[in-house]
Order: sequence, then structure tokens, then C-alpha cells
Amino acid sequence: MSGQLNGKSRGNDEYSRLAFERALELLDLTINGAKSFARLKELTRVREALADHFVFNNAYNSSDRSWQKYFFAFNYAARAAGN
Repeated sequence: MSGQLNGKSRGNDEYSRLAFERALELLDLTINGAKSFARLKELTRVREALADHFVFNNAYNSSDRSWQKYFFAFNYAARAAGN
């Protein structure tokens, strides 16, 4: 997602679009493999909010900074686990 935000801020629309499509693709694959309702619920909410922020009218009023903060926790956990 960082690529999407960086591309968006730099005005590189094509890079930004491709990064967004890849993010949705990865979310969809993760959603299809979700084994618990709680995970499925969180993943579908993230997908909806991302699409709203980057494609639609941003009804949730999210910002690039709020997305960076949201995904930071996952990045931190992945690094702590050695991935």
C-alpha cells in the first residue's frame, strides 16, 4: 500500500493505479482464504475503505496518513516474526 500512497503523492497515476489494483488482488486472495468470521469481517472492511479512499468519494474520511498508521502495525508484526 505504501507504493500506492507514494505514487499518488508523486503524481504518478499509472504506478498508483497498478499498486492499488495489486493491493485489492492481495486482499481478495486473503479474503478467500480467511478461516474465521472475525478476520473476514476485518479484511472486507479494509477492502471497502481502501476502495472508498482511492476510487470513490472517501465517505469514511480516511487520509494517506491514517492508512500508513493502520498498516504500520502489520509491517511491525511481520518484521518481529522474522518474515
